Amino acid sequence: MVLTKNMDYSSIINKKNILITGGTGSFGRQLVKEISNLSPKKVVIFSRDEDKQYVMKQDLADEEISKRLSFVIGDIRDYERFYSTSKDMDIIFHAAALKQVPTVELYPYEAVKTNIVGTYNIVRAAVARKVKNVISISTDKAVKPVNAMGMTKALQEKIMLSDDLQKDGTKFSCVRYGNVLGSRGSVIPLWDLKIKKNKPLPVTHPDMTRFMLTLSEAIHLVFYALKNTKGGEIFVKKAPAAKIVELAKVYAELKSKKKNYPVEYVGIRAGEKIHEVLVSQEEKRHATEEKNHFIIHKENEFDTKSIKNLDTLEEYGSNTGPLLTKSDLKKLMKDLAWLP
Repeated sequence: MVLTKNMDYSSIINKKNILITGGTGSFGRQLVKEISNLSPKKVVIFSRDEDKQYVMKQDLADEEISKRLSFVIGDIRDYERFYSTSKDMDIIFHAAALKQVPTVELYPYEAVKTNIVGTYNIVRAAVARKVKNVISISTDKAVKPVNAMGMTKALQEKIMLSDDLQKDGTKFSCVRYGNVLGSRGSVIPLWDLKIKKNKPLPVTHPDMTRFMLTLSEAIHLVFYALKNTKGGEIFVKKAPAAKIVELAKVYAELKSKKKNYPVEYVGIRAGEKIHEVLVSQEEKRHATEEKNHFIIHKENEFDTKSIKNLDTLEEYGSNTGPLLTKSDLKKLMKDLAWLP
């Protein structure tokens, strides 16, 4: 599903030179598909996995965008390599990250080097190269973090929006969202394997909830931020949430054609929360709310005196609103064409 056909984002992408870090992941691939409708001048994929670059290049070989698409092997930990690649870029979409919570719990310093130092390298290079816009991809795990991945992503946001570098001419902003359905690292491939072997689906906890977002909705949020940023904001899309166990049951029923497919509670993994938060109570004090979004502004640039009843503001969490029903989840999966 491609959203950009019916939305006016052409002016922000048309004839622009675009650099995507971590561009061979599920987000980067979808972003390239969406961008291809908007006539960019050039798109550069910057990542460290040569095999994924090769596969992506072959997949897009017959597409029109391939004429304007190039691939660069590199690591955002390497400032000089990124600096040389960022020459003449208008827009940087920063999606490179270590994001697997259990893995980062085991190797937290590796996440520091990628999510924190790597982000600082991008900011430095963007300022030096006078890049017009930088959009960084963040996560709900950056809010009140309890795991190493969330802590590094929280600092990534701070670095991206900090004032310690001269940023005249470059707008930096972040987008923050929850689970992206069907993205790399999601639980769906594991569930597929279990169903194929006719084994119960593993679920961590019966009460665990998560926000649900499609890849196209994530891309739409990025374009929305790019079009509306003044610099220094975090853009959050309002998203439905669901219990993971309900998602598992519905998926198994549709996939296996069996009712009451068994699930198995395996316990909460290291660093996981029962519920996630996209906007904290504290952040709501310097955020504006729109119909479909929250925009979190820099606290020192927002007049909190005009807000009454600060203590009554509620965080925007995966358990604070109505949850998707089984019918909602079935419709969502069919709309996503997950199942035949």
